[in-house]
Amino acid sequence: MTTQIFIKNGRIIDTSQNLDLIGDLLISNGLIEWIKNTQSKVSISKNCEVIDASNLIVCPGFIDLHSHLREPGYEDKETIATGTLAAARGGFTSICAMPNTNPVMDTMATIDYVKRKAQEIGHIKVFPIGCVTKGRLGKDMTNLFELADAGAIAFSDDGNPISDSNIMRQALTYLLDTNLPIIDHCEDYSLAQNGVMNEGWVSTLLGLKGVSAVGEENMVARNIRLAELTGGNLHIAHISTAGSLNLIKQAKENNIPITCEVTPHHLTLNEESVLGINGSNVLKIYTHKYDTRTKVNPPLRSRLDVEAMVNGLETGIIDIIATDHAPHTQVDKQCTYDQAAFGISNFETALGSVLALVENGQVNLSTIINSMTYAPAQILNSKLGTLSKGASADVTIFDPKAEWVVDSDNFTSKGKNTPLAGTTLKGKVLATLVNGTFAYRDKKKLPTIDAH
Repeated sequence: MTTQIFIKNGRIIDTSQNLDLIGDLLISNGLIEWIKNTQSKVSISKNCEVIDASNLIVCPGFIDLHSHLREPGYEDKETIATGTLAAARGGFTSICAMPNTNPVMDTMATIDYVKRKAQEIGHIKVFPIGCVTKGRLGKDMTNLFELADAGAIAFSDDGNPISDSNIMRQALTYLLDTNLPIIDHCEDYSLAQNGVMNEGWVSTLLGLKGVSAVGEENMVARNIRLAELTGGNLHIAHISTAGSLNLIKQAKENNIPITCEVTPHHLTLNEESVLGINGSNVLKIYTHKYDTRTKVNPPLRSRLDVEAMVNGLETGIIDIIATDHAPHTQVDKQCTYDQAAFGISNFETALGSVLALVENGQVNLSTIINSMTYAPAQILNSKLGTLSKGASADVTIFDPKAEWVVDSDNFTSKGKNTPLAGTTLKGKVLATLVNGTFAYRDKKKLPTIDAH
C-alpha cells in the first residue's frame, strides 16, 4: 500500500534548489515525489494524508553537526532516546553525536553501539563522530580509517583541542582520501586554563577568571595554516570572537579548505547574560547573582563579538548554525560558577532563538534555513538537506509567528539547563518528518484534514 502525505499551501524554502514559493509537497513511500505551485492541478490518492501548511514554513529537516547525546556512560544527563526526541521537537531530522561519551567513541565497537542504539530507539537520524586521538587525550591518533569504515562521519576530540600540531597535521593528511572533516574545538590551554567566562568587564566585576579571545584565535590561526599546508578538510567548531571570524574570512579568500559553525547562544547572548539581566541597570548589576546556566565553552563573548557573529552568518563567512546541545543535570549547574559544568540544552530552543535575528532584520530567513539544512549536508558530503525529487522525505514544518514561553520543565531533553527559561521566543516547530514518517507532530495545531 502506497503511503502518501500531501502538505499543501506552505511557504516552501529549499536553498538546495533556490526555491522560495507558496506551494504543495507530495511525499510517497518516504521520498519526495514533487513540489508544485499551489495554482497547479494536482492528483492525490484517496488514502493520502493531507496537511494544511497555510502561513507555515516547509523546509528540509534541520541537520545539527554538533550535539551531545551523552550515551553511553552519562545517561543521567541524556540518552539517545530522549535526545533524539528533543531534537525532533526542535525540527532536527539528523544530528551528529560528539564522541565525549564513556567510553569515548575511539573504537569500532563504540561507534557501532551508538549507531545500533539510534536505529533501535532513536526518533531521528544519528551520525556518530569519532575521536581523533585515543581517549581524547591528544597523545596517540586513533585508527581513523577503521572508525570511518565503522560509520564515523567526522572526527573530533570535542571539548579537547588537538593541541599537538603534528597530530593535527597527520590527521588532516590521512583523511584526504576520505574527504571526512576534522572538527576542532579551538582553545589554547596556556591562555584559557581555569577560565570560566569571557575575559572582560563582567568577569572583572564578578571576580571570575576570564578566557581571553586570543586563546581561541591562536588555535584558529594554527589550524588554518595546517589546512593550507595539507589541503585537509577542516571544520572549526563554535567560533565566538570577531578575531576568529576575520581569520576565517581571510582563509576563505585565499581558497583554503575550511568551514565553520556558530551556535544559537553565540548569536543571541553575550557576556552580560551571565548576570541574568541585560546590563542596563548599573545598580542592579552590582547586586545581582550570576546565572550558571550561561556557562559555556567557548564562553559568551562581548556585544561586539556577537554583532560580528551575526554579520558573519549573513555574509556567508560562517557556514552553518550548530547547537552544541550539551545537556546536564541540575546538580551540574546548581553550584558556584567555577564549579558549574559548561553547556546549554539547545535542541528545543534553537529555532526560536535564531529567528529573532530574522525578526530584527539582521539575517534573512533563507540564510537561517540554509545554515541548518543544505549547508551542513554539504560539509558532510551528504544527500540530505534537500526537498528535491527522490530525496529522503526529511521535512520540518514550523510557524514563524508563533510565540511561546520557554519552560525548561517541559523539555523532552533531560537537560533543563537553559538561560532562556521564562523568555518569550517567536517561531515554533509543529512537525518533523523523517523518511516520510512523523518523528514529532503537534496534532492540535497541525491536524489531518479531509482530502476532498
